[in-house]
Amino acid sequence: MKDQYFESALRRDGFAVDRRMLPPGTVVPEHAHPFDVRALVLNGEITLTFDGAEHAFREGDIFVMPAGHPHAEAVGEAGVDYLVGRRAANAQSNDESRTP
Repeated sequence: MKDQYFESALRRDGFAVDRRMLPPGTVVPEHAHPFDVRALVLNGEITLTFDGAEHAFREGDIFVMPAGHPHAEAVGEAGVDYLVGRRAANAQSNDESRTP
């Protein structure tokens, strides 16, 4: 249920949605994306290294990465399956335009 709510929120906020699975041991050296990322880990584990620290994300965890932010990725022993949203860096989201 959490993944359905998460996907709806991504679409509402202007993200293109995809589901990705990466095999165990995948390592992606430091890089940056030209788009914003918001993701929900469905299974497995992924560790992102940014701002000089490692951050592990497991089932049920959500992570965000703003466009242009350097980071590296390392996938755990079981691989990782995650729902990911990508949005152009200059896109205005519905969440930013709402008032409290």
